[in-house]
Amino acid sequence: MIIGLTGGIASGKSTVARAFAALGAPWVDADDVAREVVEPGEPALAEIAERFGARVLNDDGTLDRRALREIVFQDEGERRWLESVTHPRIRERLIAHLERLTADGAPYVLLVTPLLFESGQVAMVDRALVIDVPEALQIQRTAARDGVDADQARRIVAAQMPRADRLARADDVLDNGGSEAEMRRQVAELDRRYRQLYSQPPWGSDP
Repeated sequence: MIIGLTGGIASGKSTVARAFAALGAPWVDADDVAREVVEPGEPALAEIAERFGARVLNDDGTLDRRALREIVFQDEGERRWLESVTHPRIRERLIAHLERLTADGAPYVLLVTPLLFESGQVAMVDRALVIDVPEALQIQRTAARDGVDADQARRIVAAQMPRADRLARADDVLDNGGSEAEMRRQVAELDRRYRQLYSQPPWGSDP
């Protein structure tokens, strides 16, 4: 069983995934795979450099992710072009990673991805778990984490799927606006639910 774990920027997806991992759930992070496909030597990086030039490259030839982010979050057309270049490659590698983990026999595997719904990756999962936090907290965390001002943080949040739309498509919701202890309590509850679901058809068999 594959659980798609998603949420807006700075909602704490990786922190929640690590809490699941502590209970024995393996996971694949789409952000890690997204970085892989734009490493030096990868076709996607060559296409990006051809379109935007040296302004999106560091001196060592690696992608300047902040420079690229500033471009695409101010121009929806450029953002969509970037997605058309990277998303198919990301999807291909995610499928390979998930196939490897599910073959190991875990009751469930997490696909941690910020673009579960937007990129069509939801078709790869059996349930969608949304990590939810208030938008004001998202903006505050994004500004602190990425070293941007509040206005740019608001633009980044606004460029993503609206919170209400994300929640409407969720099978499960974890409220991550409180304490770590409360987050871990919810993770433990969801872990029990997923293991119970795994024991039932179509994954397992009736008692």
